[in-house]
Amino acid sequence: MTRRRFLQTSTSAAALWIPASVNSYTHQEIQDLYVDGSMQANVSKWELDTPSLCVDLDALEANIATMQDTLTRNDIASRPHGKTHKSPTIARMQLDAGAIGICAAKVSEAEAMFQHGIDAVLMTTTNVTATKIRRAMNLRHANPQFIQATDSEQNARLLSEAAVSMGITADVVVDVDPGGHRTGITPGQPALALGQLIDQLPGLTLRGLLCYDGGSQHVKGFAARREQTLERLLGATDTFDLFNSSGLSTEIFSGGGTGSYNIDHETRGLTDVQVGSYVFMDAQYMDIGGADNDELYADFVPSLTIMTTVLNDQYPGRCTTDAGAKACTINRPWPRVKGEIGMSYTSGSDEFGTLRYEEEPSRTYKVGDKIELIVSHCDPVVNLYNNLYAVRGERVEAIWPIAARGMST
Repeated sequence: MTRRRFLQTSTSAAALWIPASVNSYTHQEIQDLYVDGSMQANVSKWELDTPSLCVDLDALEANIATMQDTLTRNDIASRPHGKTHKSPTIARMQLDAGAIGICAAKVSEAEAMFQHGIDAVLMTTTNVTATKIRRAMNLRHANPQFIQATDSEQNARLLSEAAVSMGITADVVVDVDPGGHRTGITPGQPALALGQLIDQLPGLTLRGLLCYDGGSQHVKGFAARREQTLERLLGATDTFDLFNSSGLSTEIFSGGGTGSYNIDHETRGLTDVQVGSYVFMDAQYMDIGGADNDELYADFVPSLTIMTTVLNDQYPGRCTTDAGAKACTINRPWPRVKGEIGMSYTSGSDEFGTLRYEEEPSRTYKVGDKIELIVSHCDPVVNLYNNLYAVRGERVEAIWPIAARGMST
């Protein structure tokens, strides 16, 4: 199946549109209708004020089940990354489905998860400032399941000093560089030396290592992606072997992601996969190709969409909407119109999006019509919104606060 055909057939319900005369609700009005976890009126996603961020519950639940079933079948665990959804509600769904914990990119994300009852959190970014180290140790003091990464002797010693001063023992993993030189220590002997140091430092408990290769996740073509994924993790596998032969803990060897989820089990020793975007999917991932289709990655269904309204239709071949960069980001590829073909969308202007008709568009729009967009890159889009409208069919079923929205420290 081609991407063009997939966009049209897999989401045909989205071809519906709502004229300007139909009732609509402000965000506050809908919030007032949501009482004790239940909507007190039938509200359609087409009645939402725009721009609004929606998640299709059927697709979300199917994505979570598909990922968990695949990883279980491949005998590897799931440790999803909360930086994608920033939602304790979705994190709880992932844990209930069988995930062993949640990852967080920032200490503030970990704090938000913990405040909402998500205890098993692995923080994958190193805390280097006194403020962040103190916050991380406060988390560890309150939550024995909190684990954090380190990638240098200097940082390990700072973590040790902080833990000792608070009278706690902090669990840590060694972050190993897969070759991108973004974070992590050099694999092999340097990583081993750091692991041995941590094993001896007071106030620290070594739990293993992590190695996340973000550069491999969006390699186009399954064969090329598999080759790069396995090659990039060879250094971490060597480190895993060195840890084992030296008597260090390898309880955790965490890495991988949505683009490599069905490859990661081939990396010897890897215990869990840090999948993130699979819950929502986006245009970036749709373009990388799957194991059975080099043109389209259709392992998971796009569940995250932006509702937008047409503001201007006066000019031939195009219309203007209210979802620009502040609603969609400027990440590429651009958002895609869900359920439609023969049109393209750009969101480069701050406040406005532009939809252009191409050859044989499946429909055209007029002022007041609603359009549903598949997002370009789900992680930064989620961070633009306070709430996520959970939709079943076309009915708004719940409103989920994006509790870690803006948590970038």
